[in-house]
Amino acid sequence: MISDAIKKMQAMARKAQEETYDGKCTVTEFQPIKDPRTKITSEKEVVVLEDEPCRLSYSNVSAVDQTEAAAKTAQVTKLFLSPDTKIKSGSKITVTQAGITRAYECSGVPAVYSTHQEIVLTLSEGYA
Repeated sequence: MISDAIKKMQAMARKAQEETYDGKCTVTEFQPIKDPRTKITSEKEVVVLEDEPCRLSYSNVSAVDQTEAAAKTAQVTKLFLSPDTKIKSGSKITVTQAGITRAYECSGVPAVYSTHQEIVLTLSEGYA
């Protein structure tokens, strides 16, 4: 009986979390693809997920390194999405949120919870 109540509360919390998702993401992975003509297998980018609801979150982290002018800060970008979505570490993720599209690379290992998952992202060099 208690476990049913906990599951119900988790479902409500998950629904509330997912209502905050105002972005969409596309996930690309490198996968081995065999060329039918040459029979050579090489790694190619393959879209494995498209238009997945998500939300980006940004936070600033103060670094230990401090210059004479000011302390350096680094921005941490986290992607929030459904815990049912499977994203491999190292995937490339393109996110559109608030009308802005940015590409991220080397996604970290997902931290999966009952209501959502969080992935720390690194902005792709082309956008930095």
